[in-house]
Amino acid sequence: MPDRTLARTRTELSDFLMRRRKRLVAAEAGLPSAGQRRTPGLRREEVAALAGVGLTWYTWFEQGRDIQVSESFLLRVAKALKLDDAECGHLFLLAHRRPPPPETYQWPSVGPLIQNLLDDLTMRPAYVVNLRWDVVAWNKAADDLFGFAGRERTERNIMRLVFADPEFRHRLPEWRHEAPKLLAQFRYDLAGHPDDPAMLALVSELKRLSPDFRRWFEQPGLEGYARGIGAILDLGGTSSCFLHEMLIVDEYRHLRMVVYFRQ
Repeated sequence: MPDRTLARTRTELSDFLMRRRKRLVAAEAGLPSAGQRRTPGLRREEVAALAGVGLTWYTWFEQGRDIQVSESFLLRVAKALKLDDAECGHLFLLAHRRPPPPETYQWPSVGPLIQNLLDDLTMRPAYVVNLRWDVVAWNKAADDLFGFAGRERTERNIMRLVFADPEFRHRLPEWRHEAPKLLAQFRYDLAGHPDDPAMLALVSELKRLSPDFRRWFEQPGLEGYARGIGAILDLGGTSSCFLHEMLIVDEYRHLRMVVYFRQ
């Protein structure tokens, strides 16, 4: 007896792919836009070429045929169709595959309006972090304080700065008091996503790099939570104290903006 649920999912997959293909504009995909197109969007052969996959295989996939596709194939198609993280995850579910972490698909970023908002906060350091506290966007005030622009992407992580960067640690006069509060908040975030591979990889790395992180991470009942650093020395050695507010930027991608207010 045929599996009606599977057949329905294949139909939904076909409809999803066709809708996303037809919404694309040739120029946005880097294709020449000269000449009249009889139908909106891209053609199947153009999507296949952009994704670097075979036309026949992509055609069968879009038609919802019973074929097996790899994670690499799905990621290539997702990029060719310019899917966002939510759409990419939906594609994987329709293809009966477990969605990859967002970092596998693309490094998290913010839209131009969010960056404009950050830049408008000229007197307040502000940055956007993802679930594992990687800093993915910031304003000039935050860059002056933390030096994000001069760091490698993998080094722009608040937990890594606090626990695995000796030079930055020396700029935190209340480190012994504040670091456990930051770790408590980070551990709270991890509790909501205990199987997230990117989070677990960071935890393993910080346990290896920092004895303090390793000891406190295993210690139950850490008191107090903190989203940001309360006291920090600027590059000239002047100490500033801050309060913080956290705003949700993108709930699905766990992007949050942390704004610093001088006391």
